[in-house]
Amino acid sequence: MAYIVAATGNQHKLAEYAQLLDGQNIELKSLNDYPGYPEPEENGSSFEENARIKALAACKYCDVPAFADDSGLEVEALDGRPGIHSSRYAATDSERIAKLLKELDGVENRRARFVCVIAIAANGEVIETFEGEVKGTILTAPRGENGFGYDPIFQPDGFDKSFAELTQDEKNRISHRANAYAKALEFVEDEMSILDDEF
Repeated sequence: MAYIVAATGNQHKLAEYAQLLDGQNIELKSLNDYPGYPEPEENGSSFEENARIKALAACKYCDVPAFADDSGLEVEALDGRPGIHSSRYAATDSERIAKLLKELDGVENRRARFVCVIAIAANGEVIETFEGEVKGTILTAPRGENGFGYDPIFQPDGFDKSFAELTQDEKNRISHRANAYAKALEFVEDEMSILDDEF
């Protein structure tokens, strides 16, 4: 069986990726399978740059093909913030949500989008990147128990539920990560079958 390393130890992301890979002849490894992995500095100025940094570092350290994503929430009224700093906006998910809601207090425009960029690296270089997005609205208060991060306050267009109120299957059909991942998987299957010899 072919396998690829997901350059993350985040259990929430790994669970989403595992479900997205269900039925594929690919075994998903993670950084948890490679003790001592030195986390690279995410000093890029965009989601794509940070995804490239993480994918390349994992590929070189694990010596196998790897992919990494960088994702976050961009809010129109905040000039795109928190953006690439989404996970570092505050110390915890609840604090990040509280900070964002405070900044949007009284703001009429609550349009936002989740963005995810996936980079694939093999043979010591990044070979392609893929972007996915989902647009929606920031709610005035958290709703739901599923998901993670900003999911409880993000309502995707076309739904009357927050991301955290959707089932994992529902979220995987529309999420930014699922959109980017579908493009990446199609690329690997259709354009990069040669990688099977590298896994």
